Amino acid sequence: MCSACWQNHPGRPFIRGEHLHDRLADPPPWLTDFVAQVAARHCVARACGFISDLGRLLEDEHSNSPQALLERSRRPGRSMGSFARALEDFFTLRGLALPTDQAERLAVNRRRRRVDAVPEPLRQAIADFDASRMRAQGRARRAGTRPRTNHTLETALTIMRDLALFLMTHCGKDDWALVDVHDTEAFLATLPKARKRRLTVLRQFFRFARSQHIVLVDPTRNLTVKESNGFRGRTLTLDQQRELFRRWTTDEHVHPHEALVGMLALLHGASSSEVRMLQITNVDLIAQTVRLGKRPHPVPLDPASWTVLQRCLAHREAWRTDNPHVLVTKGTKAGRSPASTAYLSHVLDDCGFPPRTIRSTRLVDLVNTLDPKLVAAAFGMDPQATLIYLADHVDEGRLPAR
Repeated sequence: MCSACWQNHPGRPFIRGEHLHDRLADPPPWLTDFVAQVAARHCVARACGFISDLGRLLEDEHSNSPQALLERSRRPGRSMGSFARALEDFFTLRGLALPTDQAERLAVNRRRRRVDAVPEPLRQAIADFDASRMRAQGRARRAGTRPRTNHTLETALTIMRDLALFLMTHCGKDDWALVDVHDTEAFLATLPKARKRRLTVLRQFFRFARSQHIVLVDPTRNLTVKESNGFRGRTLTLDQQRELFRRWTTDEHVHPHEALVGMLALLHGASSSEVRMLQITNVDLIAQTVRLGKRPHPVPLDPASWTVLQRCLAHREAWRTDNPHVLVTKGTKAGRSPASTAYLSHVLDDCGFPPRTIRSTRLVDLVNTLDPKLVAAAFGMDPQATLIYLADHVDEGRLPAR
């Protein structure tokens, strides 16, 4: 063969794997399966590179156990590398090693960056507040309750960082003991729409600060939210809904992922996380139903939604992937993880409406037409969550003619 043909020959990874097997004094029993997996999921050049990287790890003086190999294959920094991800998928799928703590490491770095952005005089209190919440998260995990997610912890640190910068810049205060109710009220007034969320975090922090004798008086004790719990989001008009329906059912140039996410949100009130975690095993080809998230019953699909789903499955088959999820992207086709949340947040950019607006339109219509308790039972939601969609305005089109 010429060099170009040999570089693209599909048997090259297997030949390199055989050479590695013959070179090792004690080759691991899973080596052949690993070579077959990377050869099926990756291009020839990348598969050969993974086998070469594995050979360097197997021939050094350290332990060759799967867990030790996985830890040594990780790169420092935000990404542990494609080779480490390939090893993690292979070992965890066969029960040879535990998953890495890469997500936790990234979360630690994100929290550290937020704490470091706080001015020096106010930094230690926020760092202690973060440490206490991390201990509470660990206790909740051990107890089997619902711990705070990393996103919740990072959002709280972002709010506290903004408060500290506001105190130093606009109030000229470098001590938490000097903060009064007027300072917190002025900070909350900078973003009126985020008042409820910000006030919740401020109450948690000053409650902790008072228990640690950082402040003597809680400046948020007498503050109120000053807003109702009713739904105030955007919804789509009937003409906009019809336009989106025609776009996703008739336009062949629309990406299958956009059509699937949009149709499930428009007709079935599916959230982005429900579609993101949808797997092939959740699709019943005979009954034409899907299982979405924590909903107690399978969701029957109408002919239009089923056609869009079949188109998305055909797009997935073109990737030749072993990923169990319905939505498979270029970055996840070689592994088993779902599509990223960032991808789902931008998949509907071309249509001009975010997924939350489309889903809220469906929920508002269902709650105001049917019984909110029935909607909560069908969607697997808390009954109180559907009550916020009850409108206090009666549509004139539903009233009898005068």
